[in-house]
Amino acid sequence: MRTTVTLAKDVASAVRRLQRERGVGVSEAVNRLARAGLSLKPTRERFRQRSAKIGLRIEVANVAEALEVLEGPTAR
Repeated sequence: MRTTVTLAKDVASAVRRLQRERGVGVSEAVNRLARAGLSLKPTRERFRQRSAKIGLRIEVANVAEALEVLEGPTAR
């Protein structure tokens, strides 16, 4: 496939560097860099629920009661 693209300066620099290091043409260098980017797995931090002790234990089975404890009896 033939197409025209405009490369950012840092990408063009990486293409030229790969061309020099591997002795390949522009197309091959761009393809190698694109494949390398495609093979990367996104790294995600594992989710961890954080909690803090507030000195108050609340039974949440009864939502109305829990809200009354947290917000006060006149909050409605």
